[in-house]
Amino acid sequence: MNVIIANKYRDALAGLDIEVIKKLEGEFTVNEIIETFKNFYFQRMVLDVTALKDYKNIKTLQQLSLSLDMDKLILLLDGSPETSDPEYLSDLISMRIYNFTMNVEGVKWLYDHPNSYRDVAQYHQLDTTHGATYVQSSVDTPIHEFQEVKRNVVIAFKDITPGAGSTTLIYVAKKQLAHNYDVVAVEVDKHDFMYFDDDKMYSVSNMELGNTISKYSASDAILIDANASPAAESLASETIYLLEPSKIQLNKLLARDPHVLERIKNKKVVLNQCMLSDQDVSDFEYETGISVFYKIPPINDQSDANEALNKFLVKLGFYKQDNPNQGGDKKGLMGLFK
Repeated sequence: MNVIIANKYRDALAGLDIEVIKKLEGEFTVNEIIETFKNFYFQRMVLDVTALKDYKNIKTLQQLSLSLDMDKLILLLDGSPETSDPEYLSDLISMRIYNFTMNVEGVKWLYDHPNSYRDVAQYHQLDTTHGATYVQSSVDTPIHEFQEVKRNVVIAFKDITPGAGSTTLIYVAKKQLAHNYDVVAVEVDKHDFMYFDDDKMYSVSNMELGNTISKYSASDAILIDANASPAAESLASETIYLLEPSKIQLNKLLARDPHVLERIKNKKVVLNQCMLSDQDVSDFEYETGISVFYKIPPINDQSDANEALNKFLVKLGFYKQDNPNQGGDKKGLMGLFK
């Protein structure tokens, strides 16, 4: 079910042909919207930008993006000089707000055909100096003040249900990313990688992990199997939490730790080896309160061109994966480098 927050365009949005579970009309502060919906389950939020107080200040949208899932947002802009400004649109994209339009017909189109970064990349202005790319340094930094970002990113993968498939997923992801990026895979206190017989896959002890990350800091990305490492999550740029959503695995998980799902509610949760339909996933989100970042079906580990995995990698920010066979310079990573 969907949410509509409307003000100036309330009458036009009233005729939108989608199922609505909650509708707000009027003008609201960003904090009021966050408090209303941060623990509220919905599939999509259609936001009339004029319903957001101080919406012409891009930092208002920035605050919203830090608290709600922007993949679920469809933003109806008002066509004012401020919200039509190329810098405003570029800043929206930097916040992962890809679904924006200036007419109600566009709202319905985006509902049925959501944008990826590739669809809006032409509006994204990246400030570059001497070949380096700059992004905003922190929430408190003015929107046009930037600092250089190191190009290496460290992603940890952790199984939440037993045998959720992090080891194989890392292997296949590393192999597929290698078309376009310099990627290293690391497992901690295990020796499963030896069976893949693939280069740039290393087995280290937990005590060696920090030094290993430093050693390969010149690579584009480091993927870590974090299951046996208490330190990996703190050393990683981000952590992906894997659930294998079969009934037996979920029941085993909850029998062992009844509060585990509560602890990962605000984490980046991926349903791996998942055969659930989209409706089943929606039901899962509703029942658990977890917002699923992505679902990955069972994949062929003999292939290095899996479409479903590719879409997951693009959503993580590896935008060159829109074309898995593309070669050339390894520049674009996590949407920060072109």
